[in-house]
Amino acid sequence: MRGPFRLAWRQLTREKVRFAVALCGVAFAVVLMLMQLGFRSAMLRSSSRFHERLAADLVLISPQSPYLIRMASFPKRRLDQALGVPGVREVAPVYATLAIWKNPRDGATRTVFLAGIDPDRETLRMPEVIEQLDVLRRPERALFDRAARKEYGPVAEWLREAPEAEVEVNARRLYVAGQFAMGTSFGIDGTLITSDRNFLALTGHEPSQIEIGLIRLADGADVAAVQEKLRAVLEHDVLVLTREGYAARERAYWNTVTPIGYILGLGALIGFGVGAVIVSQILFADVSDHLAEYATMKAMGFRNRYLAGVVLSESLVLAGLGYLPGLGMAAYLYGAAERATRLPMELTGVVAGLVFALTLGMCCLSGMLALRKLAGADPAEIF
Repeated sequence: MRGPFRLAWRQLTREKVRFAVALCGVAFAVVLMLMQLGFRSAMLRSSSRFHERLAADLVLISPQSPYLIRMASFPKRRLDQALGVPGVREVAPVYATLAIWKNPRDGATRTVFLAGIDPDRETLRMPEVIEQLDVLRRPERALFDRAARKEYGPVAEWLREAPEAEVEVNARRLYVAGQFAMGTSFGIDGTLITSDRNFLALTGHEPSQIEIGLIRLADGADVAAVQEKLRAVLEHDVLVLTREGYAARERAYWNTVTPIGYILGLGALIGFGVGAVIVSQILFADVSDHLAEYATMKAMGFRNRYLAGVVLSESLVLAGLGYLPGLGMAAYLYGAAERATRLPMELTGVVAGLVFALTLGMCCLSGMLALRKLAGADPAEIF
């Protein structure tokens, strides 16, 4: 294939403007595919951040709960019932809802995810929160996610100036007395963690109803066996999930139920299609411009296989040289998007490899489409 490749390179570089346009088209398609897949990955990773930090082997939720910021309540007594099942060591309730945060500096309001936990029970596997449980035991005190969006105000700066920052949540006074790091998601721009008592005071929530029940098992207990026992004992108004299953349920909701997952997946396909159209047009124009030369080569004895190798070599050159600048631009945009949205935008090797394979497929498909024009290069008709 050395001969076809050398000829392909010379043909591509002969028309430098066309060559540059083709590379820009491939790079654009690469950026589009990488960004769509990056946002989709960030959506799935960020949607289960809170779930993965729950200190639980098993989790109770209502079947009517579609996702984290729209949790339905269920009776708190289900935890007491679960505590009587062999293998269960301890339980803990979690209250969760959206609240209205008011920025004290400019008066702007924004929804914030508010979680209420019992500071005397192990609830979250977050060292920063565990170290500040004494803060949560005080009335009107809460911890704020310093990785939240900037629209909530410069909370970190306020806490550097004073030990506490007075804010307003649900039209009630609240003091931010500490911070932790969690990050945003497609549904949550910021998170507040407070005690269950403070949560009830801020929201007027019914104490006997909770949104999430945490269950920790005794050492050596079989998770699947205890899960089946709980399903048999508890009423059908709760689901018994593993922590990993709860996180997977949240990711599945965002990926399949909401239109966002579909749109992001479709965006990647559109990027593939855009690149395929651009490259096919470039290769088709190149074959058309050199149709007489291809016909001459046929008359000289070159087989269609050799000529097809030239066109496919052009496809591979465009794929390789167009992918690299697209990858570099996408890496820059990933960082910019993460700083702007606080979403976990990470250009992993899996995503980069997948897009490279798609780029090769896109360019090879375009080359095969261009071969249809080459097949009609009959020396008798051209001359």
